[in-house]
Amino acid sequence: MTPTTTDYDSPWKDAIENYFEDFIAFFLPEAQPEIDWSRGYEFLDKELQQVVRDAEVGRRLADKLAKVYLLTGEETWVLIHIEVQSQEETNFAERMFVYHYRIFDRYKRNVASLAILGDERSTWRPNQYGYQLWSSEIQFNFPVVKLLDYSQRWSILETSRNPFATVVIAHLQAQETRNNRIRRKSLKLALIRGLYERGYEREDIINLFHFIDWVMSLPQELEKEFWTELGQYEEETRMPYITSVERIGIQKGRQEGRQEGRQEGVREGLLAGIELGLGLKFGREGLNLFPEILLIQNVENLRAILTGLKTLNTLEELRPLWHKTEGIRQGLLEGIEICLRLKFGSEPLDILAEISEIQDVEQLRAILAALPAVNTIEELRQVYQPK
Repeated sequence: MTPTTTDYDSPWKDAIENYFEDFIAFFLPEAQPEIDWSRGYEFLDKELQQVVRDAEVGRRLADKLAKVYLLTGEETWVLIHIEVQSQEETNFAERMFVYHYRIFDRYKRNVASLAILGDERSTWRPNQYGYQLWSSEIQFNFPVVKLLDYSQRWSILETSRNPFATVVIAHLQAQETRNNRIRRKSLKLALIRGLYERGYEREDIINLFHFIDWVMSLPQELEKEFWTELGQYEEETRMPYITSVERIGIQKGRQEGRQEGRQEGVREGLLAGIELGLGLKFGREGLNLFPEILLIQNVENLRAILTGLKTLNTLEELRPLWHKTEGIRQGLLEGIEICLRLKFGSEPLDILAEISEIQDVEQLRAILAALPAVNTIEELRQVYQPK
Protein backbone atom coordinates (compact mmCIF):
# COMPACT_ATOMS: atom_id res chain seq x y z
CA MET A 1 0.00 0.00 0.00
CA THR A 2 1.10 3.55 -0.66
CA PRO A 3 2.35 5.02 2.66
CA THR A 4 0.80 8.19 4.02
CA THR A 5 2.02 10.68 6.59
CA THR A 6 -0.01 12.33 9.28
CA ASP A 7 -0.29 16.11 9.39
CA TYR A 8 -1.48 17.36 12.80
CA ASP A 9 -0.75 21.10 12.59
CA SER A 10 -3.31 22.17 9.99
CA PRO A 11 -6.33 20.29 11.39
CA TRP A 12 -5.63 21.50 14.94
CA LYS A 13 -5.47 25.07 13.70
CA ASP A 14 -8.78 24.67 11.85
CA ALA A 15 -10.47 23.06 14.86
CA ILE A 16 -9.40 25.90 17.18
CA GLU A 17 -10.68 28.49 14.74
CA ASN A 18 -14.02 26.70 14.30
CA TYR A 19 -14.64 25.95 17.98
CA PHE A 20 -12.57 28.40 20.03
CA GLU A 21 -15.05 28.74 22.90
CA ASP A 22 -15.34 24.95 23.12
CA PHE A 23 -11.55 24.73 23.06
CA ILE A 24 -11.27 27.06 26.07
CA ALA A 25 -14.05 25.21 27.91
CA PHE A 26 -12.34 21.87 27.36
CA PHE A 27 -8.68 22.73 27.97
CA LEU A 28 -8.79 25.91 30.08
CA PRO A 29 -12.12 25.60 31.95
CA GLU A 30 -11.31 28.19 34.61
CA ALA A 31 -11.11 30.88 31.92
CA GLN A 32 -14.31 30.06 30.05
CA PRO A 33 -16.84 31.60 32.52
CA GLU A 34 -14.75 34.77 32.94
CA ILE A 35 -14.73 35.63 29.23
CA ASP A 36 -17.48 37.80 27.76
CA TRP A 37 -18.25 35.63 24.74
CA SER A 38 -21.01 38.01 23.63
CA ARG A 39 -18.29 40.46 22.53
CA GLY A 40 -16.71 37.85 20.30
CA TYR A 41 -13.00 37.16 19.89
CA GLU A 42 -10.31 37.82 17.31
CA PHE A 43 -7.34 35.75 16.17
CA LEU A 44 -4.18 37.83 15.92
CA ASP A 45 -2.26 35.89 13.28
CA LYS A 46 -0.15 38.83 12.07
CA GLU A 47 0.81 39.81 15.59
CA LEU A 48 1.88 36.25 16.40
CA GLN A 49 3.77 35.94 13.13
CA GLN A 50 5.80 39.01 14.01
CA VAL A 51 6.57 37.68 17.49
CA VAL A 52 7.67 34.33 16.07
CA ARG A 53 10.04 36.07 13.67
CA ASP A 54 11.42 38.30 16.42
CA ALA A 55 12.00 35.27 18.64
CA GLU A 56 13.82 33.38 15.87
CA VAL A 57 11.92 30.17 16.60
CA GLY A 58 10.77 29.35 13.07
CA ARG A 59 7.32 28.84 11.65
CA ARG A 60 4.69 27.64 14.15
CA LEU A 61 1.64 26.76 12.08
CA ALA A 62 -0.69 25.52 14.83
CA ASP A 63 0.03 28.20 17.42
CA LYS A 64 -2.77 30.72 17.93
CA LEU A 65 -3.01 34.11 19.59
CA ALA A 66 -6.52 35.30 20.36
CA LYS A 67 -7.95 38.54 21.76
CA VAL A 68 -10.89 38.12 24.13
CA TYR A 69 -12.75 40.38 26.55
CA LEU A 70 -13.36 39.52 30.19
CA LEU A 71 -16.69 40.16 31.90
CA THR A 72 -14.90 42.94 33.76
CA GLY A 73 -14.42 44.71 30.41
CA GLU A 74 -10.65 44.11 30.34
CA GLU A 75 -9.05 43.14 27.03
CA THR A 76 -6.89 40.02 27.40
CA TRP A 77 -4.79 38.01 24.98
CA VAL A 78 -4.68 34.22 25.09
CA LEU A 79 -1.62 32.46 23.65
CA ILE A 80 -2.35 28.88 22.58
CA HIS A 81 0.82 26.94 21.86
CA ILE A 82 0.22 23.60 20.14
CA GLU A 83 3.17 21.21 20.23
CA VAL A 84 2.36 18.18 18.11
CA GLN A 85 5.82 16.89 17.35
CA SER A 86 6.62 13.39 18.50
CA GLN A 87 10.00 14.22 19.97
CA GLU A 88 11.00 16.23 23.01
CA GLU A 89 12.41 19.73 22.63
CA THR A 90 14.92 20.78 25.22
CA ASN A 91 14.19 24.49 24.74
CA PHE A 92 10.38 24.21 24.72
CA ALA A 93 9.82 25.95 28.08
CA GLU A 94 12.24 28.71 27.13
CA ARG A 95 10.36 29.18 23.87
CA MET A 96 7.07 29.54 25.78
CA PHE A 97 8.71 32.20 27.95
CA VAL A 98 10.09 34.05 24.91
CA TYR A 99 6.67 34.06 23.22
CA HIS A 100 5.08 35.40 26.39
CA TYR A 101 7.46 38.25 27.10
CA ARG A 102 7.79 39.21 23.44
CA ILE A 103 4.02 39.67 23.18
CA PHE A 104 3.92 41.68 26.39
CA ASP A 105 6.94 43.76 25.43
CA ARG A 106 5.65 44.54 21.93
CA TYR A 107 1.94 45.04 22.61
CA LYS A 108 1.74 45.71 26.38
CA ARG A 109 -1.12 43.21 26.83
CA ASN A 110 -1.76 40.73 29.59
CA VAL A 111 -1.18 37.25 28.19
CA ALA A 112 -2.41 33.84 29.32
CA SER A 113 -0.26 31.02 27.96
CA LEU A 114 -1.37 27.43 27.42
CA ALA A 115 0.62 24.52 25.96
CA ILE A 116 -1.02 21.48 24.39
CA LEU A 117 1.41 18.57 24.18
CA GLY A 118 0.39 15.98 21.62
CA ASP A 119 3.56 13.89 21.72
CA GLU A 120 3.84 10.29 22.95
CA ARG A 121 6.38 10.78 25.78
CA SER A 122 4.45 10.45 29.04
CA THR A 123 7.31 11.89 31.13
CA TRP A 124 7.86 15.03 29.05
CA ARG A 125 5.87 17.80 30.75
CA PRO A 126 7.68 21.15 30.58
CA ASN A 127 5.60 23.73 32.44
CA GLN A 128 8.06 26.33 33.74
CA TYR A 129 11.10 28.32 32.82
CA GLY A 130 13.32 30.46 34.96
CA TYR A 131 16.78 31.39 36.08
CA GLN A 132 18.48 33.08 39.01
CA LEU A 133 21.59 35.22 39.23
CA TRP A 134 22.53 36.49 42.67
CA SER A 135 19.48 38.34 44.01
CA SER A 136 17.69 38.45 40.67
CA GLU A 137 15.25 35.70 39.79
CA ILE A 138 12.76 34.98 36.98
CA GLN A 139 10.14 32.22 37.27
CA PHE A 140 7.57 31.64 34.51
CA ASN A 141 4.91 28.97 35.01
CA PHE A 142 2.36 27.96 32.39
CA PRO A 143 -0.40 25.33 32.27
CA VAL A 144 0.17 22.23 30.15
CA VAL A 145 -2.37 19.79 28.76
CA LYS A 146 -0.94 16.37 27.93
CA LEU A 147 -3.22 14.69 25.41
CA LEU A 148 -1.75 11.30 26.29
CA ASP A 149 -3.35 11.58 29.75
CA TYR A 150 -6.80 11.27 28.17
CA SER A 151 -5.99 7.64 27.36
CA GLN A 152 -6.81 6.97 31.02
CA ARG A 153 -10.06 8.96 30.81
CA TRP A 154 -11.56 7.43 27.72
CA SER A 155 -15.11 7.25 29.11
CA ILE A 156 -15.08 11.02 29.62
CA LEU A 157 -14.10 11.56 25.99
CA GLU A 158 -16.75 9.16 24.69
CA THR A 159 -19.59 10.79 26.64
CA SER A 160 -18.61 14.45 26.22
CA ARG A 161 -20.44 16.54 23.63
CA ASN A 162 -17.61 19.06 23.45
CA PRO A 163 -16.15 18.87 19.90
CA PHE A 164 -12.64 18.69 21.34
CA ALA A 165 -13.41 15.34 22.94
CA THR A 166 -13.68 14.00 19.39
CA VAL A 167 -10.55 15.93 18.37
CA VAL A 168 -8.52 14.32 21.17
CA ILE A 169 -9.83 10.83 20.37
CA ALA A 170 -8.89 11.24 16.72
CA HIS A 171 -5.43 12.58 17.62
CA LEU A 172 -4.68 9.68 19.98
CA GLN A 173 -6.05 7.03 17.64
CA ALA A 174 -4.03 8.46 14.75
CA GLN A 175 -0.88 8.01 16.83
CA GLU A 176 -1.91 4.55 17.99
CA THR A 177 -2.51 3.31 14.43
CA ARG A 178 0.52 4.87 12.79
CA ASN A 179 1.76 1.44 11.75
CA ASN A 180 -1.61 -0.31 11.42
CA ARG A 181 -3.70 1.42 8.79
CA ILE A 182 -6.28 -1.38 8.60
CA ARG A 183 -7.13 -0.81 12.25
CA ARG A 184 -7.08 2.93 11.61
CA LYS A 185 -9.77 2.52 8.96
CA SER A 186 -11.96 0.60 11.42
CA LEU A 187 -11.48 3.17 14.22
CA LYS A 188 -12.06 6.04 11.81
CA LEU A 189 -15.40 4.63 10.72
CA ALA A 190 -16.43 4.02 14.32
CA LEU A 191 -15.48 7.55 15.31
CA ILE A 192 -17.50 9.07 12.46
CA ARG A 193 -20.52 6.89 13.27
CA GLY A 194 -20.26 8.29 16.79
CA LEU A 195 -20.74 11.81 15.42
CA TYR A 196 -24.11 10.80 13.99
CA GLU A 197 -25.10 8.87 17.10
CA ARG A 198 -24.34 11.82 19.38
CA GLY A 199 -26.82 13.91 17.41
CA TYR A 200 -24.43 16.57 16.13
CA GLU A 201 -25.77 19.04 13.58
CA ARG A 202 -24.78 18.55 9.96
CA GLU A 203 -22.27 21.43 10.01
CA ASP A 204 -20.55 20.07 13.11
CA ILE A 205 -20.36 16.58 11.64
CA ILE A 206 -18.70 17.95 8.50
CA ASN A 207 -16.27 20.14 10.48
CA LEU A 208 -15.24 17.28 12.76
CA PHE A 209 -15.05 14.94 9.81
CA HIS A 210 -12.48 17.30 8.30
CA PHE A 211 -10.28 16.87 11.37
CA ILE A 212 -10.73 13.09 11.59
CA ASP A 213 -10.18 12.57 7.88
CA TRP A 214 -7.04 14.69 7.93
CA VAL A 215 -5.22 13.19 10.93
CA MET A 216 -6.41 9.62 10.30
CA SER A 217 -5.27 9.56 6.68
CA LEU A 218 -5.35 6.24 4.82
CA PRO A 219 -3.50 4.73 1.87
CA GLN A 220 -5.39 4.97 -1.40
CA GLU A 221 -6.61 1.35 -1.32
CA LEU A 222 -8.08 1.64 2.18
CA GLU A 223 -9.42 5.11 1.41
CA LYS A 224 -11.67 3.63 -1.29
CA GLU A 225 -12.94 0.96 1.12
CA PHE A 226 -13.56 3.60 3.76
CA TRP A 227 -15.72 5.76 1.48
CA THR A 228 -17.73 2.74 0.34
CA GLU A 229 -18.49 1.70 3.92
CA LEU A 230 -19.26 5.25 4.98
CA GLY A 231 -21.66 5.62 2.06
CA GLN A 232 -23.45 2.43 3.06
CA TYR A 233 -23.78 3.69 6.64
CA GLU A 234 -25.22 7.03 5.49
CA GLU A 235 -27.76 5.23 3.33
CA GLU A 236 -28.83 3.10 6.29
CA THR A 237 -29.22 6.12 8.57
CA ARG A 238 -30.71 8.29 5.80
CA MET A 239 -28.32 11.08 6.72
CA PRO A 240 -26.07 11.63 3.69
CA TYR A 241 -24.04 14.43 5.26
CA ILE A 242 -20.67 13.50 3.79
CA THR A 243 -21.81 13.35 0.17
CA SER A 244 -19.59 12.96 -2.88
CA VAL A 245 -19.63 16.75 -3.24
CA GLU A 246 -18.45 17.19 0.35
CA ARG A 247 -15.76 14.59 -0.25
CA ILE A 248 -14.41 16.53 -3.23
CA GLY A 249 -14.47 19.73 -1.17
CA ILE A 250 -12.62 18.05 1.69
CA GLN A 251 -9.92 16.70 -0.60
CA LYS A 252 -9.57 20.06 -2.36
CA GLY A 253 -9.39 21.89 0.97
CA ARG A 254 -6.66 19.54 2.18
CA GLN A 255 -4.65 20.07 -1.00
CA GLU A 256 -5.10 23.85 -0.80
CA GLY A 257 -4.09 23.81 2.86
CA ARG A 258 -0.90 21.94 2.06
CA GLN A 259 -0.17 24.26 -0.87
CA GLU A 260 -0.77 27.27 1.37
CA GLY A 261 1.64 25.80 3.90
CA ARG A 262 4.30 25.30 1.23
CA GLN A 263 3.82 28.85 -0.05
CA GLU A 264 4.08 30.27 3.45
CA GLY A 265 7.24 28.25 3.97
CA VAL A 266 8.75 29.76 0.79
CA ARG A 267 7.72 33.22 1.96
CA GLU A 268 9.31 32.70 5.38
CA GLY A 269 12.55 31.57 3.77
CA LEU A 270 12.67 34.57 1.46
CA LEU A 271 11.97 36.95 4.35
CA ALA A 272 14.79 35.40 6.39
CA GLY A 273 17.19 35.87 3.46
CA ILE A 274 16.08 39.46 2.92
CA GLU A 275 16.46 40.35 6.60
CA LEU A 276 19.97 38.89 6.69
CA GLY A 277 20.91 40.61 3.41
CA LEU A 278 19.60 43.99 4.54
CA GLY A 279 21.61 43.78 7.75
CA LEU A 280 24.81 42.66 6.07
CA LYS A 281 24.67 45.17 3.21
CA PHE A 282 23.07 48.25 4.74
CA GLY A 283 23.30 47.73 8.51
CA ARG A 284 20.70 49.28 10.81
CA GLU A 285 19.39 51.55 8.04
CA GLY A 286 18.56 48.50 5.96
CA LEU A 287 16.88 46.70 8.85
CA ASN A 288 14.68 49.75 9.41
CA LEU A 289 13.12 48.96 6.01
CA PHE A 290 12.31 45.36 6.98
CA PRO A 291 8.96 46.04 8.78
CA GLU A 292 7.65 47.45 5.48
CA ILE A 293 8.82 44.34 3.61
CA LEU A 294 7.14 42.08 6.20
CA LEU A 295 3.76 43.31 4.99
CA ILE A 296 4.39 41.94 1.48
CA GLN A 297 2.52 38.69 0.83
CA ASN A 298 3.46 38.22 -2.83
CA VAL A 299 6.27 35.65 -3.09
CA GLU A 300 7.39 37.02 -6.46
CA ASN A 301 7.84 40.49 -5.00
CA LEU A 302 10.00 39.03 -2.23
CA ARG A 303 12.09 37.11 -4.77
CA ALA A 304 12.66 40.35 -6.67
CA ILE A 305 13.86 42.08 -3.49
CA LEU A 306 16.21 39.24 -2.56
CA THR A 307 17.66 39.14 -6.07
CA GLY A 308 18.05 42.91 -6.10
CA LEU A 309 20.06 42.85 -2.89
CA LYS A 310 22.90 41.15 -4.74
CA THR A 311 23.45 43.97 -7.25
CA LEU A 312 21.90 47.20 -6.00
CA ASN A 313 24.02 49.66 -4.03
CA THR A 314 21.43 51.86 -2.28
CA LEU A 315 18.12 51.41 -0.50
CA GLU A 316 16.56 53.94 -2.88
CA GLU A 317 17.19 51.49 -5.73
CA LEU A 318 15.69 48.60 -3.78
CA ARG A 319 12.22 49.94 -2.91
CA PRO A 320 10.89 50.19 -6.50
CA LEU A 321 11.53 46.48 -7.09
CA TRP A 322 8.39 45.17 -5.40
CA HIS A 323 6.30 47.91 -7.00
CA LYS A 324 7.70 46.87 -10.39
CA THR A 325 6.69 43.24 -9.85
CA GLU A 326 3.19 44.27 -8.82
CA GLY A 327 2.97 46.38 -11.97
CA ILE A 328 3.87 43.34 -14.09
CA ARG A 329 1.17 41.32 -12.34
CA GLN A 330 -1.43 44.04 -12.93
CA GLY A 331 -0.48 44.28 -16.59
CA LEU A 332 -0.83 40.52 -17.04
CA LEU A 333 -4.25 40.56 -15.38
CA GLU A 334 -5.43 43.32 -17.70
CA GLY A 335 -4.13 41.41 -20.73
CA ILE A 336 -5.87 38.22 -19.60
CA GLU A 337 -9.14 40.08 -19.08
CA ILE A 338 -9.06 41.65 -22.56
CA CYS A 339 -8.23 38.32 -24.23
CA LEU A 340 -10.93 36.51 -22.28
CA ARG A 341 -13.61 38.98 -23.28
CA LEU A 342 -12.51 38.93 -26.93
CA LYS A 343 -12.55 35.14 -27.04
CA PHE A 344 -15.50 34.24 -24.79
CA GLY A 345 -17.57 37.41 -24.55
CA SER A 346 -19.31 38.02 -21.21
CA GLU A 347 -18.96 34.37 -20.14
CA PRO A 348 -15.63 34.59 -18.28
CA LEU A 349 -16.74 36.79 -15.36
CA ASP A 350 -16.42 33.97 -12.79
CA ILE A 351 -13.01 32.84 -14.01
CA LEU A 352 -11.75 36.43 -13.94
CA ALA A 353 -12.49 36.57 -10.21
CA GLU A 354 -10.52 33.35 -9.72
CA ILE A 355 -7.53 34.47 -11.76
CA SER A 356 -7.38 37.86 -10.03
CA GLU A 357 -6.59 36.02 -6.77
CA ILE A 358 -3.40 34.52 -8.26
CA GLN A 359 -0.25 36.22 -6.99
CA ASP A 360 2.32 34.16 -8.92
CA VAL A 361 3.46 36.20 -11.93
CA GLU A 362 4.75 33.12 -13.77
CA GLN A 363 1.39 31.40 -13.40
CA LEU A 364 -0.34 34.46 -14.86
CA ARG A 365 2.10 34.40 -17.78
CA ALA A 366 1.21 30.74 -18.37
CA ILE A 367 -2.51 31.59 -18.41
CA LEU A 368 -2.02 34.38 -20.92
CA ALA A 369 0.15 32.16 -23.12
CA ALA A 370 -2.47 29.38 -23.05
CA LEU A 371 -5.40 31.56 -24.09
CA PRO A 372 -4.89 31.31 -27.88
CA ALA A 373 -4.99 27.50 -27.79
CA VAL A 374 -7.85 26.74 -25.37
CA ASN A 375 -11.40 26.35 -26.65
CA THR A 376 -13.38 26.45 -23.40
CA ILE A 377 -13.26 28.08 -19.98
CA GLU A 378 -12.75 24.67 -18.38
CA GLU A 379 -9.68 24.03 -20.54
CA LEU A 380 -8.23 27.30 -19.31
CA ARG A 381 -8.92 26.37 -15.70
CA GLN A 382 -6.73 23.31 -16.12
CA VAL A 383 -3.74 25.64 -16.58
CA TYR A 384 -3.91 26.78 -12.95
CA GLN A 385 -6.15 24.12 -11.39
CA PRO A 386 -4.72 20.86 -12.80
CA LYS A 387 -6.46 17.67 -11.68
